[in-house]
Amino acid sequence: MELEKLLVYHNLNIKETLKRMDIGGERILIIVDKNKTLKGVVTDGDIRRHLLANGKLTDSVFKIFNANPIFADNLCSKESVKQLMLETKINVVPVVDQNKRVVNVWSWEDAFDTKSAYPLIETNVPVVIMSGGKGERLGPFTKIFPKSLIPIGDKPVIEVIMDKFLSQGVKTFYVTLNYKGGMIKNYFDNINKPYEIHFVWEKEFLGTAGSLKLLPSNMPDVFFVSNCDVFVGADYTDLLKFHKENNHLLTAVGSLQHYRIPYGVFEFSKGGKLKKINEKPEYDFTINTGLYVVSKKVLKYIPQKCFDMTDLLKVLLAQKESVGIYPISQNSYVDVGQWEEYKKAAEKLQFLQ
Repeated sequence: MELEKLLVYHNLNIKETLKRMDIGGERILIIVDKNKTLKGVVTDGDIRRHLLANGKLTDSVFKIFNANPIFADNLCSKESVKQLMLETKINVVPVVDQNKRVVNVWSWEDAFDTKSAYPLIETNVPVVIMSGGKGERLGPFTKIFPKSLIPIGDKPVIEVIMDKFLSQGVKTFYVTLNYKGGMIKNYFDNINKPYEIHFVWEKEFLGTAGSLKLLPSNMPDVFFVSNCDVFVGADYTDLLKFHKENNHLLTAVGSLQHYRIPYGVFEFSKGGKLKKINEKPEYDFTINTGLYVVSKKVLKYIPQKCFDMTDLLKVLLAQKESVGIYPISQNSYVDVGQWEEYKKAAEKLQFLQ
């Protein structure tokens, strides 16, 4: 792991810290002073809790970072670092010299020779992948193939999504099928799979939520629902914990997106009189990624017709049910559902896996 990508100074704001976290490729940054003396660490969980408590992206990271982090000295052996990680359940350990200057860093991958640093989620929590749509944004490709089989490297996107869940302990998947569903089923029928897969067939197009009504009655009380063309690099165990501890009926994963307008933006009054010019303004939004944790009770709000997840969210809000938002960083979300994003998506997925 490249140490410099993980070192930041405590005078950054949270928005800048998130950007640096995306560059570093880990969900943690090490806070240092100008001499690289260890001052603390900040994680994506720290940022998430701050934002959920109505904190601002413009706040200083000094408000939220852990000033008493776990660290190792530069004489520690690999075995002792592994033991430290197992005992403390942390994925990145700063290494300091006798003056407490950061000289190295151990990641879970460095210590255990594997990328999977998350605890296994409850094995009875399945994933429902909504794969029945036509994928019109990806035409003309989807005139021939279903969007679930869009290749990312040497695998279709749906299998990349499943592999991420598999790496965190999920062993059961339900895939909803309609448009060119036979091709999807045929693909999975002809590969070796270390998981259990069930196909749920729509007789008509039911949208991104309608086919949930077709799930078997013995579904567990909580399950994941994912679009078939999005990839979310998150700790699914923590997401599940967030959903349950807050007693949400549905939790949507939201990605913090930063947009910069590459032009000067005019503000003008009636009659066209210039009031103000904002030079290349930046805006921040939290967008819907298409990954959810759903409690089984939500099914009663879904009618027997075409019904999207956005429709379901509106109904739940109207019924004053508890709906949660679980924010993640910009680079932790990849949408391969439109051509202009496809090449970028392939590159980002290599970074996230």
